[in-house]
Amino acid sequence: MLVEEIMNTNVISLPPSATIAEALKLLQKNRIRHIPIIDEHTQVIGIVSDRDVRDASPSIFHTKSEENVLQNEIQTIMSHPVVTVHPLDFVEEVAGIFYDEEFACVPVVSDYKLVGMVTEKDMLYTLIHVTGTNVQSSHIEVKVPHKPGILPEVASVFGKRKTNITSVLVYPYKNDPNYKILVFRIQTMNPMPVIEDLREAGYELMWPNNITGPKS
Repeated sequence: MLVEEIMNTNVISLPPSATIAEALKLLQKNRIRHIPIIDEHTQVIGIVSDRDVRDASPSIFHTKSEENVLQNEIQTIMSHPVVTVHPLDFVEEVAGIFYDEEFACVPVVSDYKLVGMVTEKDMLYTLIHVTGTNVQSSHIEVKVPHKPGILPEVASVFGKRKTNITSVLVYPYKNDPNYKILVFRIQTMNPMPVIEDLREAGYELMWPNNITGPKS
């Protein structure tokens, strides 16, 4: 999946000469947490978070002179340089950036110009859809040897039942490089026939691992 498929293209931005007060108003009005700062060529030169603005704002015990702080230009508190991504970057690679850098959002840039934003919420929403948890389905985890051809081999068991697989994930089995866990989400509310087929085929189920019942 590419970044352009999940990014928000309706991005609210500000020039560096805008005031902190303007940024505060936009954050509150639009219920957003970040504002990219762009120059006259729509190039990203900084980014401001709601925390940056909050830290720069006077406290409730402010004096009259402290109110002038909100009239300072936003470039005085923006973070820069800014890590950006491209619309054709893979979402899973961008997820690594979020994790490594502990970002809450990243601007999306094409030809040096701002074209979108990706947030933590966008990443979580994508994860929900990729894993198929947004639709009614049954969850099955199978422990298998880490060898070529094992995925279609296991999937063929579902095929014999003409069961629709909505998503498949593969992840390591603990610290053992000899095994993998295949996670299937299948579009049926009665997974028992497939579960029994998998057991009869000799596969070890990690989930469900304590359910038995008659085949149908």
